[in-house]
This record gives sequence, C-alpha cells and structure tokens, in this order.
Amino acid sequence: MSTRIGVAGLEVDTRHFIGGERSTSGTSTFEVTSPIDESALGAIAAGDERDVDQAVRAARAAFPRWADLGPEGRGKILERFAQAILDHKEALSAVETADNGSLLIANLKRIVDRAAHNIAFFARFARELRHEPIRGHEVDNHVRHEPAGVAGLITPWNAPLMLSTWKLGPALAAGNTVVLKPPEWAPLSCSLLAEIAAGAGVPPGVLNVVQGSGVEAGQALIDHPGVDRLSFTGSIATGCTVAAAAAAHVTPVSLELGGKSPFIVFGDADLDAAAATVAAQFNNAGQVCLAGTRILVDATVEADFRAKVLAAAQPYVVGDPRQRGVRVGPLIHRRQLERVAGFVERARAAGATPLLGGAAHPLGGLYYQPTILSGVAQDAEIVQNEVFGPVLTWQSFGSEAEAIALANGTAYGLAAIVYTRDAERAGRVAGRLVAGTVWVNCFFVRDLEAPFGGARKSGVGREGGIHSFDFFCDVKNVAVRRGSFDRAAENG
Repeated sequence: MSTRIGVAGLEVDTRHFIGGERSTSGTSTFEVTSPIDESALGAIAAGDERDVDQAVRAARAAFPRWADLGPEGRGKILERFAQAILDHKEALSAVETADNGSLLIANLKRIVDRAAHNIAFFARFARELRHEPIRGHEVDNHVRHEPAGVAGLITPWNAPLMLSTWKLGPALAAGNTVVLKPPEWAPLSCSLLAEIAAGAGVPPGVLNVVQGSGVEAGQALIDHPGVDRLSFTGSIATGCTVAAAAAAHVTPVSLELGGKSPFIVFGDADLDAAAATVAAQFNNAGQVCLAGTRILVDATVEADFRAKVLAAAQPYVVGDPRQRGVRVGPLIHRRQLERVAGFVERARAAGATPLLGGAAHPLGGLYYQPTILSGVAQDAEIVQNEVFGPVLTWQSFGSEAEAIALANGTAYGLAAIVYTRDAERAGRVAGRLVAGTVWVNCFFVRDLEAPFGGARKSGVGREGGIHSFDFFCDVKNVAVRRGSFDRAAENG
C-alpha cells in the first residue's frame, strides 16, 4: 500500500509511529473519508495485537531514560514540542478540518493554540510541583509523584488533536511513555502530531501512535498487561469495555463518557448573553460532549427568551467548514448523520415540535440543520440520551426546585450551565446539580489546573492540574521519623 496520502495539499504518512519510526506489521488497512464531501482521503494502516505489542514494548524500553530526565529535562523537550505544534499550525488545522469536518477558522484561531498550551502547561506544572512535608505526631511525611510507566490513551473523533494533547500533556510531563490510539474516523492529525513530536526532540518510544479500529487496535491496547494507565474518552458502552479490561489487570483507568448537560436560564438572567451561549451549543455541529443540550428556561421569561435564542441562532450558517462565514460544519460520518436524524424523527413522531430546524440540511451530504425541539417529555429518548449533533431540547420550569429536578433527571453528570444574576442562587443551585463542572454565566472555560470529569455515567476520575498527576503517577509517601538522622550521626 502507499505509505503517504495527500490531505489538504499536504502529505500525511499512513503508517503507525512506533519507537521513533514508521511501522506496520501487515497489509490491513481502513479507509478514511472527509466529512466535508464524503470523499476518500486514503487507506490507513490498521493496527492489530502485533502493532500494539510492538508499541508497548517500545514505550517500556524508553520509559527509564524518559523518567530519569526529571521534570526539568522533560519540560525543556515538551516546551519545544509545544512550540513545534504552533509552528505547524496551518498544516495541523488543514488536516484536522479535512479529517473531521471541524471549522478551519476555529482550528487556526483556537484549537491548535490550545493543543500547544496543553503540552506547555503540564511541562511547567511538573517543574513547579512542590509538596510541603506533612508534619505528623512522630514523622514528617514527604509526598512524591512517581511516573507510573506506560500510559494507553484512546481519544475520540470530535476533537482528536485537542483531546490527544489534553491527555499527552500530563502523561508525558509526569514521566510516562505513551501509546496513543487515535479515532478510526479521524486519525490523521495524530499521525502528523507524532512526527512533529519527534522533530522537536521527543525521544524514540516516548510517544507511539497505533491507528485502527476500537475492536482491533483499541481492544489490544486495553487488554495489554504492559499498560500501567488507561485514559479513555468516548461512549458509555465502550467505557464499560475499557473498565472491564482494566479490571483484569487492576490497571487504573480514567473515563470521560459524554453528557446530556442541562442549560438552566432563570428569569433574572442576562437573557441576551444566555441566548448567545445557547446558540454556541451548535459549534462543531453539536459534536461536543460538554454541550448544554437541554435548555431549561424559567416559564416567566420563556416567550422572550425563545425569540432571543432564535435570533442568536441565525448567524450559525451551515456549510463547508473551510469557508469564511460558516459556523456549523458537517457531522463526522454517514452513521452519525443517521443516528442524529433518527433521534429527531422519533421525537417528532412522538409529538415534539421544532422551534428551529428539525431535519437534514438542504445541502445534503453530512450536513444537518441546527435544531431545537420543544414539547418533549422528561422521560423522552431525546431528553435522556446523548444525540451528539446540533440538536437541543426545550423545556420550561416554574420553580428553582423544579429546574434542579429536571437538570438532574438523566443518567449523566458531566456538566451544567446556569444563567442568573443572583449570586446566592447560583451557589445554591450549583451545589445541588449533579455535574463534574458547573459553568455560571459562561460556557466551555477549561482552565488546565482545575479538575475536569463526570459524575454518574459521565465518567470516572478527574483530569487537570494535580488531579492528572494523581492519575498518571504512583503517589508515594515517605514517612521520616523526625530527628532520626541526627541521632544516627551522633551514634557514629
């Protein structure tokens, strides 16, 4: 097979990246298509148990030297890696857009910058991490974060570049080596990222990339006994598979499994700001796990707020994500389009009424109209399950208690959004919501030092700052009896 394909005027290697070299154990491939027009991008090497085993072995061999560099030595290399990401901004942006249909302007203005920041932040965090001794009754306790070993990272297709670096940053900065399994539907930016890392001086075997399906490459990675940490972002069903495999080896696992986040608008809110934020839930064609897809609005302002939301949604033009003025691109794959359309069709058949959209876009292809559905019951499928498309539901409430009950009335607990001008209410409601993150009068602000993760079926564990290091390290306590060294010296 050809080992390089043309993507957006660039050449991308189709092979795995293992031990600092391009590699493939066989001839099995899978086809990657661009969601922009469903055109074929090329055949990509499909990893299997042999490729994963080779990658884990390469990571294991590289681990001692990488760990021994310490935070300072690793930090210098990772900062060069972060700068190299910025230096390749145009290439990474073009490949990401072609591969997963995300907006080119968003990649150029925000996403690649954030990817670089993910690496640079954790490099700095590791260098600055200090623990004051914990003074006990007889001993001083010295806490240490020791690198765990080989980390297996599995990332989703909606934001492969950003979410890969979100995991790579702390894993590498903590001193681990990595085997990264990128998404089958959008693997190309991760392939490019591996070469960028090597060019920046990341040693061979420290960052390995094995492409392929979840059934083959993904399963082989989570089953491998040589993996010391598993971090996965994706669906609940696959998360359960990852957790079961990890349990067999008692491998610590971090799972971020999506959401069905409530967006609560109280009557005293800044309705214009809230409406603009509601419209922003259509970003990335609604393929955002954190999106506030369940609009819950105070009945006293419902009519006024509905008008403001519909006006705020007008600029969200659907089209080719490479074109200026477009704000909603395609869904990732034909199967995803069918999934989203099915949810809406069943909801409409059950009595839901579109306030906006409600069907595939006239452009055809994988484009779907931004949609808001009213007249939905709390137990409706479309209220209870993650759609992962540009589809929101609309419900009203008559009291704070009812708003909280509706918000907490699903199996998810990833995030929540609250708009109100009342600080006491904001604190009170945030305290009662079941969510890993509650945004008050804002959305999608993710400071890397803050904890991030989900409650209920939205996941297990927290990432960000010290929480990432707690996961990617073996946390060790060294308890030293006070004065024992002095007495030993005195006793000769």
